[in-house]
Amino acid sequence: MSHSGECLLQLAQCYLKHPRQLKQIHSLIVTNGHLLLPHPEPASSSSHDKWKPTLLFNALIRAYHIHNHHTKVLLLFTHMLANQAPPNTHTFPPLFKSSPPFLLTPLHSQALKRGTLSDPFVLTTLLVLYARNNHLVHAHKVFEEIPTFCVVACNAMLNALSVNGKMEAAVSLLHSMPIRDVVSWTTVVNGFALNGSFGAAIRFLGMMMAHEDVVGGLVRPNEATFVSVLSSCANLDGKAGIDCGKQVHGYMVVRGVSMGVFVGTSLIDLYGKMGCLNSAVNVFRVMVAREVCTWNAMISSLASNGREKEALELFEKMKLRGLQLNGITFVAVLTACARGKLVKEGLELFQSMLHEFQVVPVMEHYGCVIDLLGRAGHIQEAAEIIRNMPFQPDASVLGAFLGACRIHGAIELGEEIGKKMLKLQPQYCGQYVLLSSMNVERERWDHAADMRKEIMETGIQKIPAYSMVHLT
Repeated sequence: MSHSGECLLQLAQCYLKHPRQLKQIHSLIVTNGHLLLPHPEPASSSSHDKWKPTLLFNALIRAYHIHNHHTKVLLLFTHMLANQAPPNTHTFPPLFKSSPPFLLTPLHSQALKRGTLSDPFVLTTLLVLYARNNHLVHAHKVFEEIPTFCVVACNAMLNALSVNGKMEAAVSLLHSMPIRDVVSWTTVVNGFALNGSFGAAIRFLGMMMAHEDVVGGLVRPNEATFVSVLSSCANLDGKAGIDCGKQVHGYMVVRGVSMGVFVGTSLIDLYGKMGCLNSAVNVFRVMVAREVCTWNAMISSLASNGREKEALELFEKMKLRGLQLNGITFVAVLTACARGKLVKEGLELFQSMLHEFQVVPVMEHYGCVIDLLGRAGHIQEAAEIIRNMPFQPDASVLGAFLGACRIHGAIELGEEIGKKMLKLQPQYCGQYVLLSSMNVERERWDHAADMRKEIMETGIQKIPAYSMVHLT
């Protein structure tokens, strides 16, 4: 490679994270002809010169991938092939990651044609992307092509099975691995949680802690492990969730595990949901580093435990610290306003979301506002907001509104809005039943009968109710 070519390659690698300079370097590389193979090849040229365009193309592909210029990456690859610059194992991983799902298989073929599939990193990248796009069969075939045991590849396959709900296969693979690391165990714990098997996630953590990997000191649970299991605890009903969460917290204290942002936030969320507000406050106080998610969890915990004004005070402190408020922040604080019947404050916050904080209201925010107005008996104002929503309300918004109409006796208004929305969204059988029940309570038998008839004519199946008894 010429001296200028080497300099440009070094510059391209150095300025990967600087888009303006990258474009300038790209222009210099093109105008100086460094992306072209020497043709015909001089007898004196080295094999290094043959790979010069490949090295430059790889540096540019990687750089544009980092800046999410995915179209540019694909264009560079087509230029690479057109210029007969041979792709190598460094070409394909960023190329795969920048490609839309429908191009993954053709690019897989290109990698096979170029003889790069013997590289575990290329295969693992392919495996991860196939799994991410729900092509589990392709992911498994790629996994089988990996020539030697690779814990990273096995972890990628564990994740592929977990995110696709194949937990039995994931557990089987984990136990068949000759070597497991903390990522292996945590991936399976998290897989159970992702699939809603929260009890199984907690039980599997217990199995992990009793396994020779952990007992022998080869594996130690990390922050991701604790976050996953604490999230599972928070989603369990009753005493089991809080008991398990306290055990995990106690283990962390005894072992001197540092209270990271995500573990601390998970603990606050758990204690808040389980009504242990003092414990949530104590965790919040001892945390050295707090992110927006931590403040959101604490505001939500206060709001759900009858401390609405404290939730708003914490929100004000959050603003004073200059933290970047997000949609979850406003769900938490609007919930506090709804539960505290702080109508004025709630409406002001809702109005400020977009104009002051550039947070676009979504369905959940509208649901909070409808709940806020409904609890306070402002039914007409709630109906007006529903009429002017930028999208059709979902079951949560409509349910909150109809519930408020039922409590405050606004049957006619509930029917007007309810019927209009149900024509657009007939799948929400629960709202039909609620409208019918409202009429029955007011002894409007003819209206109730009409609603029941409409349910039958529309062909909506009422979901059967059931009772649950918790034995201690």
